[in-house]
Amino acid sequence: MPLRQRVVRRLVGQFHCPHGLGGHAAGWIMAHRSSNVRRNRWVVSLLDVQPSDRILEVGIGPGVAVAALTDRARNGVVFGVDHSDVMVRIARRRNAAAIRAGRVDLRLAAADALPDFGAPLDKVVAVNSMGFWPEPVARLKELRGLLHAGGTIAIASQPRCPGATADTSSNAGHEIETNLRTAGFSPTRVETLGLDPPVVCVLALSAGAA
Repeated sequence: MPLRQRVVRRLVGQFHCPHGLGGHAAGWIMAHRSSNVRRNRWVVSLLDVQPSDRILEVGIGPGVAVAALTDRARNGVVFGVDHSDVMVRIARRRNAAAIRAGRVDLRLAAADALPDFGAPLDKVVAVNSMGFWPEPVARLKELRGLLHAGGTIAIASQPRCPGATADTSSNAGHEIETNLRTAGFSPTRVETLGLDPPVVCVLALSAGAA
């Protein structure tokens, strides 16, 4: 295999669980690629964040969405978890001032081993991370148990598989919606952002803990 192809393959693999120098490179790309930034800020804009909300992001990456959430939840708290220590360190640097002010709390944790957040949450968001969760329906049920009754979850996906099209995104949206219903959520709407391929975001409400 040519050297360039090996390097590209190794870098692509870093987007699953970034680590080492390659992980820092992947984090830089996530934080600076315009489509990534636009995607995260768009998903946050759909959430109707209130100033006092307590919000969790699962799979924070370099902390772009965390920063956007913090701008809106001025009197609340934004929690975030990621299974990559590299991403947690990068996200903490990006949100250092808000962390010092007690408005952001970022932790190293996997989706299937979430920490205690102390009180019910108002909103949960995950952008391009649910595809990496083991047993996603079980994870969604756990997240439903962390939300207030009537709390909102937003699950977004922009397929990154080779040859992804609008149909790929549509199929991803249907899968997310099915998983949310199976986990006890009530999907309210599906939104699409016209990137290439499109980003699909499914928003749903929790009826309370299972």
